[in-house]
This record gives sequence, structure tokens and C-alpha cells, in this order.
Amino acid sequence: MDYTFLFIVLAIIFGFWFFFVVIPINLWITAQFSNVRIGLFQLLFMRIRKVPPGLIVRSMITAHKSGIEKISTSQMETHYLAHGNLTAVIKAMIMANKANLDLDFRHATAIDLAGRNVLEAVKVSVTPYMVIVPAITGISADGIQLIAEARVTVRTNLKQLVGGAGEETIQARVGQGIISSIGNAKSYLEVLENPEQISKQVLNNGLDAGTAYEILSIDIADINIGINIGAKLQIDQANADLNVAKAKAEEKRAMAVALEQEMIANVQEAKAMVILAEAEIPAALSEALKKGLLMAPLNK
Repeated sequence: MDYTFLFIVLAIIFGFWFFFVVIPINLWITAQFSNVRIGLFQLLFMRIRKVPPGLIVRSMITAHKSGIEKISTSQMETHYLAHGNLTAVIKAMIMANKANLDLDFRHATAIDLAGRNVLEAVKVSVTPYMVIVPAITGISADGIQLIAEARVTVRTNLKQLVGGAGEETIQARVGQGIISSIGNAKSYLEVLENPEQISKQVLNNGLDAGTAYEILSIDIADINIGINIGAKLQIDQANADLNVAKAKAEEKRAMAVALEQEMIANVQEAKAMVILAEAEIPAALSEALKKGLLMAPLNK
């Protein structure tokens, strides 16, 4: 048996297996035809580092065909090993590039690793969307309660997306601005006649500072009249004054009754003293007769 021939055959089979399975030569050929310069050993080392070469090559080709040249395979590998979404990052950069937005690979990967959806963020930056603010209740200077509903049109501020506040902050700040604007109105009629004044005042306060969004417009969708807080407070005050007056009147009545009772007691005490004095008169007369101080009446 010719072992040399068998060895050659096994060597050829191993060579084919090594080049077509271990070294993804088909990906290398695809990259070369796409004008993406990447070496065979780079692809081999990717597999050793447990990085899928197919993902890197496809991402490089996509970026190259879209005119994004300043991304290296090392940067892509690093982002993949950091558990980032490389495909979403490349798509986001392509969309930003087509929309003339300033978004480089470093910033895009930072947004992705921060837990934000970088592709959705770029979409919102290109196409603004609406944030609905729940019904806000404010009170004008004349005491009328007004209930306003607002719609805020925003777009993503890519520079502030990492570390910037979210929609909840926008809603809270807009709500606070609406309450303040309604409170500054002298009459509820001013608010009903010119609701756009609220939008202008709130929009000029720079409510998007430190947030991940840029406010484009604030629209008052609806304003409803609520409770007349001023009248209710006046009624409550009148009821309180009435209760105070009743309490004072009851106090005076109690004092009058007490005075009357005291006067009756004094009269009764005086009567008792008179009765005691009258009871002492006969004894005094008898004592006076005994002492001869009084003369007995003469018999006729």
C-alpha cells in the first residue's frame, strides 16, 4: 500500500478544509471584489478571537459602498466584543450620512453601548415625532381652573443622547411651563383667546437643555374650564366667617344667660337676707321690752 499517496491525499483534503473552513477564503474573495482590503490572516485571527468574520466583512462592505471609509476592522471587532449591535451602528451611520448629520463611529458606538437604540435615535433625528403631554391643570389669577393638553414635537439631539434626559423630563418641564404661564394670566379669558401665547412662553424657556431631544414646537391641543377655585375659596371663607360669627353669638348668648342667672341668684340672696332680717324683728322687740326700752301700750 502506497502510504505516500494516501498522505498526499489527506494533506490535500486538510489543505482544502483549512482554507475553505478554517480560513474563510470565500469571505476574503467577496471582500476583494468589493474593494475592501482585508487579509486572510485577519479573518483567521477573528475566528480565533471568537469574532464572526462574516459580520465584520459584511459591515465593512456595507460601510464602503455607502461612502463611509474611516472605520477599521479593529474598531468593529472591539464593538462586537463589547456586546454592541454592530449592524445597527453601521445602518445608523449610513442614515446619518445620507441626512448630512454629524455622527462618527465612536459616537455611534457610545450611544449603542449606553443602551440606546442608535438606529431609532437617528430616525427620530431625521424625522421628528410627537411627545404627548398628559392633561395639565393650572389656575389663572382670577381663580379659574384650566385644564390644558399639549403636544410637543421633538427630534433627537445626537450630541446629548448619551447622558441626556429622556421624554419624562420633557413632559415634566413642559407641564411646569404651562402651569406657570396659566398662573401669570390675569384672566382665564386671556388664555382661552390666545392659547398660542402659552406655547411661545414655554418654548422660549429652553426646556430642552440637558435632554436628549431638541424641542421644535409646543402646541396646545385643547383647553377646558374646570372648577372656579376663586369662588369656591370665597364660599369656603364665607362659611368659615359664618361659623365664627355663630360661635361669637353663642358665646355672647352664653354670657347673657350667665349674667341673668347671676342676677337671679343675687335677687334670691337679697330676699333671703330680708326674710332673715324680718325673722329677727320679734326677738329684738321682745328683748327691748324686757329691758324697758319700749313702753307697753296703755289700757284704754
